[in-house]
Amino acid sequence: MNNRVIALTAGVLILACRSGVAAALCVATNGNDSHPGTDEKPFASLARARDEIRRMKAGGPLPLGGVTVEIRDGIYELARPLALTDQDSGTPIAPIVYRARRGEAVRIVGGRAVTGWQLVTDQAILKRLERAAQNKVYQADLKALGISDLQGIGNAGVYQSDPGLELFFRDQPMTLARYPNSGYLHIADVLDANGIVKSGQVQTAQAKFVCEDPRLARWVGEQGIWLHGFWFWDWADQRIPLGTVDPATRTLGLAPQSGHSYGIRKGQWFYAENVLPELDSPGEWYLDRETSILYFWPPAPLASGQAVVSIVRDPIQLNDVSNVSFRGLLIEAGRGSAMVIKGGSNVRVIGCTIRNMGNWGVKVYGGSGHGVAGCDLYQTGQGGIHLEGGDRKTLTPAGHYADNNHVHHTARWDPVYQQGITAFGVGNRLTHNLIDHVPHVAIGFSGNDQVIEYNEIHNAVFQSNDAGAIYTSPPDETWSMRGHRIRYNYLHEIRGFRGKGCFGVYLDDCFSSADISGNIFREVATAILIGGGRDNTMTNNLFIKCDRAFSIDARGLGWAKGVGEFATKELMALNYKQPPWSIRYPELLNILEDEPLAPKGNVVARNICWGGQWGSTEPKAEPYVAFRDNLVETDPLFEDESNFTLRDGSPAFKLGFQRIPFEKIGLYQSEDRASWPVARSAGSPPEP
Repeated sequence: MNNRVIALTAGVLILACRSGVAAALCVATNGNDSHPGTDEKPFASLARARDEIRRMKAGGPLPLGGVTVEIRDGIYELARPLALTDQDSGTPIAPIVYRARRGEAVRIVGGRAVTGWQLVTDQAILKRLERAAQNKVYQADLKALGISDLQGIGNAGVYQSDPGLELFFRDQPMTLARYPNSGYLHIADVLDANGIVKSGQVQTAQAKFVCEDPRLARWVGEQGIWLHGFWFWDWADQRIPLGTVDPATRTLGLAPQSGHSYGIRKGQWFYAENVLPELDSPGEWYLDRETSILYFWPPAPLASGQAVVSIVRDPIQLNDVSNVSFRGLLIEAGRGSAMVIKGGSNVRVIGCTIRNMGNWGVKVYGGSGHGVAGCDLYQTGQGGIHLEGGDRKTLTPAGHYADNNHVHHTARWDPVYQQGITAFGVGNRLTHNLIDHVPHVAIGFSGNDQVIEYNEIHNAVFQSNDAGAIYTSPPDETWSMRGHRIRYNYLHEIRGFRGKGCFGVYLDDCFSSADISGNIFREVATAILIGGGRDNTMTNNLFIKCDRAFSIDARGLGWAKGVGEFATKELMALNYKQPPWSIRYPELLNILEDEPLAPKGNVVARNICWGGQWGSTEPKAEPYVAFRDNLVETDPLFEDESNFTLRDGSPAFKLGFQRIPFEKIGLYQSEDRASWPVARSAGSPPEP
């Protein structure tokens, strides 16, 4: 098409804008970015559609109804992130929508397909591999494919690191060559830098330790090995480069590193990764960054699927963008997070599928009214949906929301403190989500006035113990983080790492003022922990076959009394005796004169406990807790235990128990759901 025709087409679009007729652009894999973006002559890229909308806005306001960018069936490999700024915003009456054509599958890929595979024949490489891997491992030259960014493991610290480039095959994440292939090695003894036993623990940067596995001898001379371990606590993992290997004494030395560490102690567990000689089973891979050669033992014939390496970091980026939606897209195989939204307002991610990302699915920082609804998010290296916004000093809510999403099989790279969904700041909503097979926290929250309702959570907290499926996110939980509603959620099959125990709802270190009501807990180790906080209500909950219904302690009067210092400073910084704080939370006005570290104002009322144990209360906390009208060790007379309905004559009703709307909990059918019916994973996850 010549420039005159393009100009005429653009003129038609501008006239449409000025006349108030909604505009549409089209993108297709067989399109061309020199086309006008019509259905007959579509663009080839989302970036070109974005630029066309910018040009349209330069000619006048967008039409009523805004602009829809319709994307046709196909795979769209990004060479760089799709970056949107404030100039790419719509308005409330003229929004911008990027959507898959109805009934068509649109895949936005942040990676590159790997081709040119050949069986490994280099004798030097074969000698480093197990005999069983020979004639099974293939190699490809990434440099020859134009792939030069070979970032490896980086930013290794407690709780989080970054995998860099990863390999996916047949839409599944493959495993960086590791030993053992599942489970862990254990630390037999801890030594200092001079090889002296140190009674079980030393600082990590100085540590050497004994591991009795003879396999260590295969690692001599190998470069770039990392050890991923729970070095001191079972809730704090860290990746640390391997420094030295001594096969004679079966001793490993950790490379000096500056990252924060709790130290290392006898009996803890770890595994080695990024080790070419451990590429010994289907699905494992290794990248030699000196030669750019990728080695891979495919779990199925290479011709049966596509191998993709992640390239683009944060494939869709929005900065100060408002009134833009993304609908029905599949976003996958990138580094970082699929979508990162900063500032702006009313950005919506609806009915999308996000998978195989290195870090998170969707991350929101600041702004207002952003929402993630009806999405499927899985196989992420870290978490699912992060919502952060609102002003705590003014108690201005952000109004972000996550509704009707299925988040599962997350945190395959960093297993702890990478939540399925988070709500930080003020005034955000997490509702009707299904979260399962997450190794640690399913829902993390902090700040003020968060709403956590009608969610289903199961098979969570299986990688660690001292944590909860719904957990106040540390550090520095305080008396000021108030006004939360945790209601009508269903938590089940949550038992902790190796069955050693964990919590359903965990209010850590004096966290206060949460309304925990109308929830159902089935087969949860300990359903609710109130960790020394105040003004929490635990009412109208149903505890079925739980090891303990609750635990309430007075830690603020004992080992956690240090909380008082920073909690007091925070109250002062928030001007808690002035509006809006004095109006919203009048109970704080005299807290510093009212035994602030005592667990006052907690109420446990109208709960049912059946088939398990009632709770435990620390003696120092008992005088401060009000217990009334709880049904314990008395048959509640279920009409149907599968949906937790009670007979009309249930003794619970005489105590004031109110029916829990079980049928409203969890996902619901909607045209905005990415999938329906939803595929559910059953059974306990295997130990990693």
